[in-house]
Amino acid sequence: MKKLLIATLVLAALPFTASAQDANANANANSDASQNGGWTGSGEFGFASSRGNSRSENANAKLGLSQENEVWKNNFFLNGLRSKGEVSVEDGAGNTVDKFSTTANRYDTGASVGYKFDPRSYVVTAARYEHDDFGANLWQGIISVGYGYIALKNERAELSFEIGPGFKRYQPAKSERALLGPDGTPVVDADGNTVSETYTPDAESEVVGRGLVNAKYRLTDNTALEDTLLMEAGSKNQYYQNDIGLSVSMTKKMALKVGYQIRYNSDTQPGTQSTDKLTTTNLVYNF
Repeated sequence: MKKLLIATLVLAALPFTASAQDANANANANSDASQNGGWTGSGEFGFASSRGNSRSENANAKLGLSQENEVWKNNFFLNGLRSKGEVSVEDGAGNTVDKFSTTANRYDTGASVGYKFDPRSYVVTAARYEHDDFGANLWQGIISVGYGYIALKNERAELSFEIGPGFKRYQPAKSERALLGPDGTPVVDADGNTVSETYTPDAESEVVGRGLVNAKYRLTDNTALEDTLLMEAGSKNQYYQNDIGLSVSMTKKMALKVGYQIRYNSDTQPGTQSTDKLTTTNLVYNF
């Protein structure tokens, strides 16, 4: 996690290298958005399939909408990920066989509504929900209220922060535990091995602190770098998610984007890893 935080801080500092004189040109760059109340959006999709010596299918999709004008700073997103591949499983006879099965199934959605006090400061209410069949938590949801500040915004760079308290509820993933007999001692099989059972832990609730850092930097006229760091920290679990992406525009509407996501949960069940990583290559349509 130290490497992640260091990399994020370095990236967040990049926009300060942008020239302040680009601010006057920002109005022309956003003329299309100003004609429809400041609304802009983008959709991403990526798919990969392999056949032959191995079989796999991977698909991910993203939809994002945002609005920014003199009064509002609003955002909405919807993401989905699904993968299938060959996995080794044990059949009823105890034989190991290969099975084409789902290996990832996740979707998350969220929205934030920000009301501006002035061109830089705003109050924001945010909500997020995530479902993940293979993650540290089966589902998690949070709602928060906080303060936002736009530290830098011009034609080339943008840097903003959000921070505030929130309430989070989440369902830890299923886990294994020793099966106990009537006398409270572990049950063992004929070979003397402890028999285990699958159980679902109770859902957890806690007050958390939510933080968001969003940085954008235009390297060239058709190449842009984006990084978003989300933090939801409570006494029971600390959740961090960092999304970094490099996009190259092919036309005014179409672009190719390479993205890397890392997600971390501090509180996980035995047998579940705390860190998930995802690399994507998507086609992007801007509208």
